[in-house]
Amino acid sequence: MSAPKFTTLGCRLNAYETEAMKALAEAAGVSDAVIVNTCAVTNEAVSKARKEIRRLRRENPEAKVIVTGCAAQIDPDSFAAMDEVDAVIGNTEKMAPETWNKLGPDFIGETESVMVNDIMSVTETAGHLIDGFGTRSRAYVQVQNGCDHRCTFCIIPYGRGNSRSVPAGVVVDQIKRLVQQGYNEVVLTGVDLTSWGADLPGEPRLGDLVMRILRLTDVPRLRISSIDSIEADENLMLAIATEKRLMPHLHLSLQHGDDLILKRMKRRHLRDDAIRFTEEARRLRPEITFGADIIAGFPTETDAHFENSLKLVTDCDLTWLHVFPYSARPGTPAAKIPAKVNGTVIKDRAARLRAAGDLQVRKHLSAQAGRTHQVLMEAPDLGRTEQFTEVTFASPQPVGQIVTARVTGHSDTQLTAG
Repeated sequence: MSAPKFTTLGCRLNAYETEAMKALAEAAGVSDAVIVNTCAVTNEAVSKARKEIRRLRRENPEAKVIVTGCAAQIDPDSFAAMDEVDAVIGNTEKMAPETWNKLGPDFIGETESVMVNDIMSVTETAGHLIDGFGTRSRAYVQVQNGCDHRCTFCIIPYGRGNSRSVPAGVVVDQIKRLVQQGYNEVVLTGVDLTSWGADLPGEPRLGDLVMRILRLTDVPRLRISSIDSIEADENLMLAIATEKRLMPHLHLSLQHGDDLILKRMKRRHLRDDAIRFTEEARRLRPEITFGADIIAGFPTETDAHFENSLKLVTDCDLTWLHVFPYSARPGTPAAKIPAKVNGTVIKDRAARLRAAGDLQVRKHLSAQAGRTHQVLMEAPDLGRTEQFTEVTFASPQPVGQIVTARVTGHSDTQLTAG
């Protein structure tokens, strides 16, 4: 019997949950199985999941193929109907030990092959205790799951359910454990991080959690994976200003730079809100850098609307862009908007946004010449600065450690250090 193989598609949260599933599958004695943790953020993501399932079946003809993740949660029957698939499990079920017990040595795929319940009825998110993943340098801690908002382009709430928070005490205890194991950086992750705490007693905010972590643990570096800038609270801004262990890098869910398109997306901020936030954060922490999600080609987007998005890249001085060419997701309100943008135009606009992002990266890299950074080593020759910038080294460095490095140059995408 062979150990189960896992394939992860999509976000960091999926990657985190895959590590938790590995421990659950091992404890349940699951063997000779391939588990695919799917993403549903776009039609392309779902299509990629199906191709991956077919490929894995070809390469593992005797293994059980188990499909989970957001695409499986949203449309379980279509995956169960695939000849290659033996079982489909939902996003809540994949975190439950009893699910993996059912998929253990005695599972033959003939009964209860679809284990997907109504995720909207889930009211709690457990803190899954794992030993981190990727390298020995950085660990991810899930503090929140789900989303209460209903952006018109997004299907994810139907895959993740409503927002649920992990209690602060559970988060602090886990981070203490990770620090004791030698991790020098912890990343807080979730679907909608800035909604953390709304379902907890007293309705604490994300900034309260950040300040509590920094006060009660010795974690050398704390990083936030992604936030909705309009929901940044007073304590989060205070932490940005005063807590050097909170890394000066924020990834922002902006999505667009035009007010009309933002309203049609049902976002909660306007263009000027994004600009004000980045200006204030930079005033509080001059060295801070920003990443952002931006969608190109949302229905009704004109050339003028797009130019506002393009200009937002420099108006907010964004550095790390995640550009998404819009694709209609069945089941979302945006998919019903008749004024679609031509596919070739979408592709061109996405390319222009990426080109603008590349210029911003080179600008950032050029500004680091001669500067000294504290670099967390991910590999003997590669680490990341406080701003999440990659640095390559000519001589090997200790993996997992934070080293002081002086920038000697850069390529188009990375800094170099001696």
